[in-house]
Amino acid sequence: MQHGKLKLTLLATLVTLSLNAHADATTASLEQKLEQLQREMLELKQQLAEEKQARAQQVDTAIKSAVADAMPETDTDTSIGGYGEVSYSNYKDGSVKDQIDLNRFVLFFGHRFNDKLRMYSEFEIEHAIASADDKGEAEIEQAYIEYNLLPQANLRAGLMLMPLGIVNETHEPPTYYGVFRNEVETRIIPSTWREAGVGLQGKVLDSALEYNMGISSGFDASKYAKGPTGAAYGIKDMHGEASQAAANNLAFYAGLNYRQPGWLLGGGLFTGNTAQDGNGEIASPALQGKNARLTLWDLHGKYSIGDLELQALYARGTLGDTLAINDAAGIVPGDGNDAAPKSFYGWYGQAAYHVWKKDEMRLTPFVRYERYNTQASVDAGYIANSLNDETVTTLGANFNLSRGVVFKADWQNYKTDPLKDRFNLGVGWMF
Repeated sequence: MQHGKLKLTLLATLVTLSLNAHADATTASLEQKLEQLQREMLELKQQLAEEKQARAQQVDTAIKSAVADAMPETDTDTSIGGYGEVSYSNYKDGSVKDQIDLNRFVLFFGHRFNDKLRMYSEFEIEHAIASADDKGEAEIEQAYIEYNLLPQANLRAGLMLMPLGIVNETHEPPTYYGVFRNEVETRIIPSTWREAGVGLQGKVLDSALEYNMGISSGFDASKYAKGPTGAAYGIKDMHGEASQAAANNLAFYAGLNYRQPGWLLGGGLFTGNTAQDGNGEIASPALQGKNARLTLWDLHGKYSIGDLELQALYARGTLGDTLAINDAAGIVPGDGNDAAPKSFYGWYGQAAYHVWKKDEMRLTPFVRYERYNTQASVDAGYIANSLNDETVTTLGANFNLSRGVVFKADWQNYKTDPLKDRFNLGVGWMF
């Protein structure tokens, strides 16, 4: 009986072991099938993603091809830009009229004919309106053709800005500190001074040294202005602006600028006979056979380290045959103090610091100290106007909303002529 029970127990144990083994085998098989199914699903998902990307690329290529087919075939490129500024001046002396003015509105038009040939031009309206009864002017500031002769040399011909000073070639409001351009680069180096001519411009020494030189129209001594503005602005009214400018005597100009990260050193030179053989805008027998040579030169530099910017410039000019110029203008010894200057000069130093920056916005206080004399020396018997020997201190700040838009505020103190002391506000833009 016990032997029979033992058999039954052994049989039950064998059946249990067999069932367990079968269950383990079944579980392993299912796990393998699940893993295989997961691999197949991942492969299918990857295949679908690749097909989707390929279809997207085909659509993108088709769209680009359609757009390209719709565009006309051309190798030209026309560009439009400009700049402008509005200012408000509140004078300390109540007898002087406060002023608000749209000083200038300028539009730039450029065109690239091909990879080597380009045109640049600027059209300007000053003081909002130009008419016979208004102060404003409509004028062409630049208009010239540039042809790339060599990688380091461009031929320029037309109406061009002269390469003297810092502001003359780069004079858009967001590029300089203060509501107005500094006095030295307005009275000693005429602001936005341009001449018609032909020259070479380019960069050498791994583009570190930029040169600009050529032959151009010159100044006209017959246009020297009798009156306070003539003496106060020296030679400014004598340049022709390419408006039927006298060309009996041409001039030579040259400019060099050496640039490295954080600093710039440069200078410029302009020289030419201003007598124009007596055949200037106003026929002047007193100027016939005279040289009346004008020579103007400058040295300038800029340096920046971190948020600090430093800038300085010195300019000096000489004018020959001033006795003949005075005679042509009707200025005689003892008759006022409007005499043409035999020499004139100016210099300034400027410091600016970016106290706050965020993205393209920045707040930059600055201080500028400048000294100029538009009649540093005159002929014996003539009197120089003491008001033309001036020292100006400007303290203010620029607030840039972007690289192209700036708000400005400053206070200007004139040591010799306090009637000019004023508080200025301005807004300027360029694009």
